[in-house]
Amino acid sequence: MTVSVPGITETDLKKIVLSIQQLASGRSNSVGSVTLTTGAATTTVTDANCSSGSVPILTPTTANAAAEIGNGTMYVSAVVNGSFTITHANSATANRSFKYALHG
Repeated sequence: MTVSVPGITETDLKKIVLSIQQLASGRSNSVGSVTLTTGAATTTVTDANCSSGSVPILTPTTANAAAEIGNGTMYVSAVVNGSFTITHANSATANRSFKYALHG
């Protein structure tokens, strides 16, 4: 669900209006997916749209990811310009996959 972003020098009003319509419909370029690293206690997600003031919102897309949330051991431990870090159980469990959206 990405949005087309016109350049700063764009003069085509139709392209500008299309971008505004897409934003109003909920489209965003601040979304992605991540799978937690197996055998490690943290996973770093690199995203150019992430800033130190962003709030990463994670949604599990697999049963193993939902179980990880249910365990209560997963949280966003750091947010900086260009990335955020998820701290989680150091587990050999694979396929702990999430979709994320960056707010702010």
